Amino acid sequence: MAASPATNSSFLRSNGAMPPEAVIFGHSHRMMSIRGRIEKIAVANVPVLIQGESGTGKDIIARLIHRLSPWESGPFVKVNCPAIPGTLLESELFGYEKGAFTGALGSKPGRVEMAHRGTLFLDEISEMEMALQSKLLQLLQDGQFCRIGAQDDKKVEARVVCATNRVLENEVESGRFRQDLFYRINVVNVHVPPLRERAMDIPLLVEYFLDIYNDKYNCHAPMLSSPMLQRMQRYHWPGNIRELENLMRRYVILGSEEAILGEMAAKRADTLDLELPMEGPISLKKITRQAVRELERKLIVRVLEANNWNRKKAARGLGISYRALLYKIREAGLPSSHSKQVPSDLEAI
Repeated sequence: MAASPATNSSFLRSNGAMPPEAVIFGHSHRMMSIRGRIEKIAVANVPVLIQGESGTGKDIIARLIHRLSPWESGPFVKVNCPAIPGTLLESELFGYEKGAFTGALGSKPGRVEMAHRGTLFLDEISEMEMALQSKLLQLLQDGQFCRIGAQDDKKVEARVVCATNRVLENEVESGRFRQDLFYRINVVNVHVPPLRERAMDIPLLVEYFLDIYNDKYNCHAPMLSSPMLQRMQRYHWPGNIRELENLMRRYVILGSEEAILGEMAAKRADTLDLELPMEGPISLKKITRQAVRELERKLIVRVLEANNWNRKKAARGLGISYRALLYKIREAGLPSSHSKQVPSDLEAI
């Protein structure tokens, strides 16, 4: 089996091993529904389009589809479309013949050929240029392609799985993506929900990443406290699972929940983070109270920043007592002081 290109997937271990399916899907109804859908589509050789925000684990879903398919023994070949300049992506995908262009000293197979009798995974396909989309359409229509500089077409048998963090219908309407290609790759659609919509799975993911990085860095960081987990479940997670992984790596290295609180507080500053139930009725009163608390927290952060985190000055500016401000800081899960936030020299960790 041909090895797939290196990946930065949040879920994959350093040796390329997949996590247990219980970790991938968790307990939320939406992920359970996706699990059942994958089991049905994996056995059929039809194109699959995986949609979802960056960092939600689309790469893992693609690999799982391959693993559950009859072509599991074949190669899984990933192409990260935005990582390869448009002028090079065609040769990377379809290969070239000797003398096809300056520097082509020999012939070279492309990723499409490498995926024969396996799976070709095109990540962030919305970044592919229009001219190249036409060649991909031919591949999907009749299973044929042509190397750059070649005269004859080649046949290939490969399941094509595409992923994107954009709404392709909008890309089609704006003229940035071919409509006929969209219909070809969208035979079956899987939409991976953002982490904020599957908050019940956060403790399971935290434990998984904690085990990985405790082992990697030879550390013994304990499981996060219940209040910390509850705050994480109320957080909006703009970076999704990838952001959660980075926070857990930071926590293991620094050994402090304050490091996580500081990072989360900084990213929540301009976001109204409301906890909406995914099932059942929505209580207007409850959501309104939650919105008021969230706006109050943001106001406190702004005033603290304006006063260089001098809490006594901030309390006077807010018109409340110093004790009341300390209580609200604790209640909102904010760092107790500016100095306890993550040091700037560790931001890149």
